[in-house]
Amino acid sequence: MIINLLTDNPQSWIIPYVKQAAEELRSLGHTVYFVHNQKDIVAGDCAFFLGCEKLVKSETLKKNKHNLVIHESALPAGKGWSPLTWQILDGKNDIPVSLFEAEAAVDNGPIYFQDTLHFAGYELNKELKEAQGRLSIELVKRFVLAYPAITGQRQAGAATFYSRRTPKDSELDVNKTIAEQFNLFRVVDNENYPAFFNHLGHKYIIKIYKFE
Repeated sequence: MIINLLTDNPQSWIIPYVKQAAEELRSLGHTVYFVHNQKDIVAGDCAFFLGCEKLVKSETLKKNKHNLVIHESALPAGKGWSPLTWQILDGKNDIPVSLFEAEAAVDNGPIYFQDTLHFAGYELNKELKEAQGRLSIELVKRFVLAYPAITGQRQAGAATFYSRRTPKDSELDVNKTIAEQFNLFRVVDNENYPAFFNHLGHKYIIKIYKFE
């Protein structure tokens, strides 16, 4: 098979996992292109869009027989941005993950596989991403190994949407306890969007690490 792997942010946390997926797929005899711009996708059998931050153009979708996306929700519930983060903030520790066909409408195509990430409630951002990355690789390989004897199921049920997160969403409430805001501590990134609070006219940044 000719397989494209696209991650449009060369600095994305998922890059090491996508590189691993590329190596494992090549070891199975497939031709794999790992690119960072959708214009570099070549005509082939499958294109996987992993950790992409930009919408894929319709002309890009025409280049491959299948265009696959992995999304951390039980679609059609939880479409949109940062679904894993929003669910952790809602107090959930069992996070569904869907591998589905990309279509012109966002997060709307048939679903091929669904799995679940299980957390205990103490994992911080790095651990959440590690689990997300490992399962993403597993779902990519699962699709490739099953292809072409694979069919998708159309999404059914009411659609809900998550909004895009901004650095402002990492703000702590000085009037709440650490325990009350621990899930926010779990999802912040110490370098890119750290936890912070405003007090007496000043902004303070807090970084969190787990003591091993």
